[in-house]
Amino acid sequence: MNVNKKNFSKNIFFKFFFILSLISSRIFFKDFKDKELKVCLCTPGKNENKYIREFIEHYKNYGVDKIFLYDNNELDGELFEQEINDYINNKFVEIINFRGKKRVLLEMMNDCYRKNFRNYEWLIFFEIDEYIYLKDITNIKTFLNDTKFIKCQRIQLNWVFHTDNNFLYYENKPLKERFPEIEENAQKNINNISQGIKSILKGHIPNVKIKCVHTLNSKLNTCDGFGNIRKVNGIITSQPDFRNFYIDHYNFKSTEEFIKKINTGCGLFYKDNQIDRIKVYFGINKITIEKIQLIEKGTGLNLSEIRNKIKIHNI
Repeated sequence: MNVNKKNFSKNIFFKFFFILSLISSRIFFKDFKDKELKVCLCTPGKNENKYIREFIEHYKNYGVDKIFLYDNNELDGELFEQEINDYINNKFVEIINFRGKKRVLLEMMNDCYRKNFRNYEWLIFFEIDEYIYLKDITNIKTFLNDTKFIKCQRIQLNWVFHTDNNFLYYENKPLKERFPEIEENAQKNINNISQGIKSILKGHIPNVKIKCVHTLNSKLNTCDGFGNIRKVNGIITSQPDFRNFYIDHYNFKSTEEFIKKINTGCGLFYKDNQIDRIKVYFGINKITIEKIQLIEKGTGLNLSEIRNKIKIHNI
């Protein structure tokens, strides 16, 4: 009887030890895989000193290994070193000098992939107002290392546009705190600007030429955030999915910040299409006379067409 009890106790112990070892090995192996996977982010920056630290820390916290920051400020413009010199010194951020150059976004992206595709399994191509969101996932390597992406060469995620929250002026607070409100139609999955996408590109693919800021290269095997094959080659998708994976896009911020963006140029915002950008702004954000007056004063433009929309609405 005592022998049976001893054997029973031993069996229980060994089974417990075996299960514990199995769980531990899986956790270790998972962590090991996540550490082995190398991920970098390529991004252009112009007039972004107010936001750059928050952006960098967001992706550092998500497990990105390196950020290649293409400094596209004016020759006499602000310096990123004034805000993130600690990250530059510890090599987490590398500054590439593109100061004073015009309309070179695709050149930057191709330069970053060409120089780094051999050293990284995935390269992220987001701008400084784009923050990745991965539900229940704290490390982007866990997301990208999923077997569902084995056949994928690029991953496309939808934007979710955040409104200006009806703030006219800049406040020195985190973007997530200042602008929690998102575009009204985004949650309804209907035709709206949040159908736009940005892409993550797999490394170790030779002779890739990036041809589009959004899709990168339409010839590559493409998946959404769930690993489903996508055949859409444009910059929008007809069926956006915001359940688990998307990009928080703080494109506009306050009215004051939006004015500075369209006056100085930033990313795809060039000074020669201000009216078009203002129309997009008011397509997502509430039209008010205060915003119109502030934009007219800050840009010197006449927004009578937009003023008339208020009059028609009030009749």
